[in-house]
Amino acid sequence: MVKVSVIMPVYNGEDYLAESIECILNQTLDDLELICVDDGSVDSSLDILNDFAAKDKRVRVYHQENRGGGAARNVAITHAVGEYLYCMDADDMVELTALEELYDIATKKDVDFIIFQALNYDDELDEYYHNDYYDMNEIADFVGDKIFNHEDLGNKIFKISVTPWCKFYNLEFVKRSGAQFAEGLIFHDNIFFWDILFEAERIYFYRKFLYTRRRHIKSSTGAGDKRYVSTITINNMIVQKFINHGQFEKYKKRLYGKKLSLVYRRFGEVQDQFKPFFYSEMKKDFNKMLSHERYDDFMENVQKRNRQRFEDVVNSKDFDDFMRLYENHELNDNQKSEGNFASKVSSSIKKLFK
Repeated sequence: MVKVSVIMPVYNGEDYLAESIECILNQTLDDLELICVDDGSVDSSLDILNDFAAKDKRVRVYHQENRGGGAARNVAITHAVGEYLYCMDADDMVELTALEELYDIATKKDVDFIIFQALNYDDELDEYYHNDYYDMNEIADFVGDKIFNHEDLGNKIFKISVTPWCKFYNLEFVKRSGAQFAEGLIFHDNIFFWDILFEAERIYFYRKFLYTRRRHIKSSTGAGDKRYVSTITINNMIVQKFINHGQFEKYKKRLYGKKLSLVYRRFGEVQDQFKPFFYSEMKKDFNKMLSHERYDDFMENVQKRNRQRFEDVVNSKDFDDFMRLYENHELNDNQKSEGNFASKVSSSIKKLFK
């Protein structure tokens, strides 16, 4: 048995693929396997993978028709035989000492998985930057050096990045949990994450930046294309995961709010040409709530702004009507935000001159 199985889904990744693979093959921990699943690439990705496999026996390559990154990861996990599992994206970078550090911690502390921090890199601007979602400092401050599980975190569970590449998993635990990535959808890692989190008994936070997430125009989660409509299905699947694990009643206010605010945010991020399609799918989904047995509970537990968002969608006559409502409320939100910022600045200045 090898120490670490690294899995990598690949789809048209020729621009960055070699660099990402070398990040794994040049690790200070060399007792590893790299399982790459080509997801129907139409560029030179499969050739690049086969070249690496021919040179390094630790690399195994599988090919499938295009089914999405979630399906590719699920396939890779079935072939993994290591003690631990790590998920690498085909366009990102990881520190060369990462797997050795994580393996040592995981074995000494006997954990189900480790969470660690990630940095962002803007490929176009050639700039590195931080953000709260991948820094996860609030979680790090809260748990310190302790072993914990979801029950210790309460609402802070929503502060954990769902991405698999800032986690290091015990492979036996993953297989025992039955967790799988959603297939045929982007944002598929959400579904895997919630199963893993609720099943884990021993989690550890390693406060160190080991991963660099590359942001570029070809990124599936940054493209703002038609696939963004997946967020509607994914959010419904997340709610079902909480129900399955007996956690829905405890977190329903956050889940209802997340369903509305995140879908609404994705609508704002999607390219203009896809907005009418996104709107029609959003309206279908929201209309289902009108006759749902949880409708009253839903309306009682959403905050005023999210209730307004819901009503804008279900009450709008068509896309143009909705856009008038949307733009008006976004303008009001921006004005409030600017007013709050100005107020904070004014208060700070007054304190300086007291």
